[in-house]
Amino acid sequence: MLDVPEVADGAHLWRIARDSGTLDLNSSYSYLLWCRDFAATSVVARGADGLPVAFVTGYVRPDAPDTLLVWQVAVDAAHRGRGLAGRLLDTLSDRVAATHGIRRLETTVTPDNTASDRLFTSFAERRGALLSREVLFAGEQFPGPDGGHEPEVLYAIEPLTAPAAS
Repeated sequence: MLDVPEVADGAHLWRIARDSGTLDLNSSYSYLLWCRDFAATSVVARGADGLPVAFVTGYVRPDAPDTLLVWQVAVDAAHRGRGLAGRLLDTLSDRVAATHGIRRLETTVTPDNTASDRLFTSFAERRGALLSREVLFAGEQFPGPDGGHEPEVLYAIEPLTAPAAS
């Protein structure tokens, strides 16, 4: 079942993100806040027990109110390979388009994240939308002892329309 996240889901989202092995893990506090403050622009998939097994978090950009920025997409390992991330993304973009009038979706993807590249490329294709890519944040802009963060490439998808019938 696809649903709007609740504060009680925050710890589960943090665990799914941690276990993904690819996402930058935010603090557990940030996932709790996300489920409180950005629930309307996020979506979770619930397993048979009612607990989240996947999520997409996003927000409407304050300086671009026609744009949904997708922050993170994660699917628990036991539920991968079933098209769940694509369904979550379609559901979220349709819902936010209806409630906020968005016409554009943005996200960032590191060059080594082939799963996210495929997800957003196929999303654009299903929507018959244009997909542009440009570096938003260069690797050297990231602070910290690692100094080895990949660049974050901005994917911009527009115009948003309903998926083409298959």
